[in-house]
Amino acid sequence: MEWPRTVDDAIALQERLRTQVITTSAPDLQIDTVAGLDVGYRDSGLGNDSVVGVCVVFDAKTLAVLDEVVVEGTTDFPYIAGLFAFREMPVLLRALDRVTVTPDLLVADGQGVAHPRRFGLACHLGVHTGIPSIGVAKSPMGRFDPPGATRGSTSDLVMDGDEVVGRALRTQDNVKPVFVSIGHKIDLDRACAEVLRLAPRYRLPETTRRADTLTRQAASAAGS
Repeated sequence: MEWPRTVDDAIALQERLRTQVITTSAPDLQIDTVAGLDVGYRDSGLGNDSVVGVCVVFDAKTLAVLDEVVVEGTTDFPYIAGLFAFREMPVLLRALDRVTVTPDLLVADGQGVAHPRRFGLACHLGVHTGIPSIGVAKSPMGRFDPPGATRGSTSDLVMDGDEVVGRALRTQDNVKPVFVSIGHKIDLDRACAEVLRLAPRYRLPETTRRADTLTRQAASAAGS
């Protein structure tokens, strides 16, 4: 597809597509496979950025890796907060297209509806592909009170007054929370439950951990 080339066009597309986000789970939603997606960057010195897109598919129950794909590309869309999807989506979709196992859930390293226009990367991925999606961010976009200290504790993530756009989720006892928001076709309770299932030992879900490792390795290899 043709991606927006200007900031105004990108914002207009977000405003149009945000109305298509579904914030509920289908009654029969079954998640057996989960994909983690991440992007790494390396300055090419040519006026654009080299990007590395990763898609790793896991068995949702055992967390065994079923397939993983790394693709490289470039982007010249400007680095602007709230518009990262337009730098990252093309290479992520190429990676997603090449995995041999179709995921039932996408987990993006970034925001979903916890976004100034309620349409972050996870929303864009979900609406574009039709696959349920979640945003799991390391830093909040919004305000929150610290959740309880034990694994599974949550508190609301709010923006623009008291609008709840996600949750701070404690994935391990006494560690910093992660910030979960809906991307598409899943409700917030189910999204948090899935993130907890994906994070049995560490703060970050295994989807994020593995995808991040691959992007770092690929970016380092590209620069060597």
